[in-house]
Amino acid sequence: MINALNRAAVPELGPELDPGFRPASLWNRVFAQAVQETERPVPFAIALERDGGQVAVYEVSLFPSGQRLDWDEANWFYVERLVKCLLWVKGGWKITTAGDAEVGRKLQAVYRAGGLREFDAEFMSRVYEREFTVEVVDWAELPQAYEKTEKVGGHLDGCRIGFDAGGSDRKVAAVMDGEVLFSDETVWHPKVTEDPDYHFAGILDSVQRAAAHLPRVDAIGVSSAGIYINNRTMVASLFLKVPQELFDAKVKDIYLRVAKELGDVPIEVRNDGDVTALAGAASLQDTNILGIAMGTSEAAGYVDHQGSLTGWLNELAFVPVDYNPQAMVDEWSGDYGCGVKYFSQDGVIKLAPAAGIELDPKLTPAEKLNVVQQLLTEGHSGAEQIFQSIGRYLGYAIAHYSDFYDLKHVLILGRVTSGKGGALIKQQAEEVLKVEFPELAHVQFHLPEESDRRVGQAIAAAGLTPFS
Repeated sequence: MINALNRAAVPELGPELDPGFRPASLWNRVFAQAVQETERPVPFAIALERDGGQVAVYEVSLFPSGQRLDWDEANWFYVERLVKCLLWVKGGWKITTAGDAEVGRKLQAVYRAGGLREFDAEFMSRVYEREFTVEVVDWAELPQAYEKTEKVGGHLDGCRIGFDAGGSDRKVAAVMDGEVLFSDETVWHPKVTEDPDYHFAGILDSVQRAAAHLPRVDAIGVSSAGIYINNRTMVASLFLKVPQELFDAKVKDIYLRVAKELGDVPIEVRNDGDVTALAGAASLQDTNILGIAMGTSEAAGYVDHQGSLTGWLNELAFVPVDYNPQAMVDEWSGDYGCGVKYFSQDGVIKLAPAAGIELDPKLTPAEKLNVVQQLLTEGHSGAEQIFQSIGRYLGYAIAHYSDFYDLKHVLILGRVTSGKGGALIKQQAEEVLKVEFPELAHVQFHLPEESDRRVGQAIAAAGLTPFS
């Protein structure tokens, strides 16, 4: 059954450089259709509880359990991948399932110490500071959905600093009454540095240089890769090499310490994906926007139909978009087919050998990306194929994300979209939706201006913080 589903999920517009690509969007649709063709599809529900007692509930249908081995195998593959997706889209410290107890018990086995998804369980425990658990209940005991949203950003008054912390460079902007007076980007190497004083010094340096262009500093807004609660760093790949003891002592409050250095000015810290979405909402004057920043990793954020943030994790870097078990494995999570290897500089580097491009192993990932982008400007056909392939990845991924987000707009930015590559990515993604998913033809892709693709998040971050 799984082999048959894999064959049925071969994309019509698959990336030329990755013939083994099996889009999650197609696989899930093929599975759902096969289930509906059985006599008695079985309902199955997944509830995810996160901070503040919020609960997201997702209901699907499965093959009847225990009747055919291939049905049971297909059910498990589908649910295991789906729960992984939901966990990183919505977030949660507790999973509750109802409808198929055997599938629920398998989830309990993989989301525990020593289990296949130990990384995910441990990560969520750190984010929510609660022990991660999976419960299997009767349908009547399933938690009820409860979610709330939040209005954030759009403040233009006063003298503001916006800071954007990326994995390869840090960007800053000085903004006064909505006018950008200064912007700058500086190369740094936070992901390979163990000493958190390096990170603090770099952030403070950028902020102080921006402050020099303002008569005063009324507020600081921060766009930073990672997960932040109450302006505190819970988990972030930027500090990947920092030992846990130093992380707790010097990283959790790193941005609050920077604000203190400037005189305890008000500060707001948000995930860089959320800031991407807010920047898109302000620019487009619309809602239902998914922002995706392709840089060191894949950052994402979403603005809903009310123009609010949802409070979801939106950590799409860890969401599987390719169900080919032979797909590249993410070194951090230990899982295959995750977005970080498709929509970041890692995606470009991954495709380079198939494109006939040999990259010097001594170069940093950012430098390797620059090499490929330079080849693209010179008309190298292999470099063109790389960005076309990423665009096709993106089209199928957006169809997958649309199962969780109500979309009208997709804003793409970040280093990977700089130059000609961004236009190629956009063009191919649009073509995939047109051909494979006509029901999503209304979704519009947007590329900001070149300068905004690089420093736009820092400028948007400047408007995060209200002050009196």
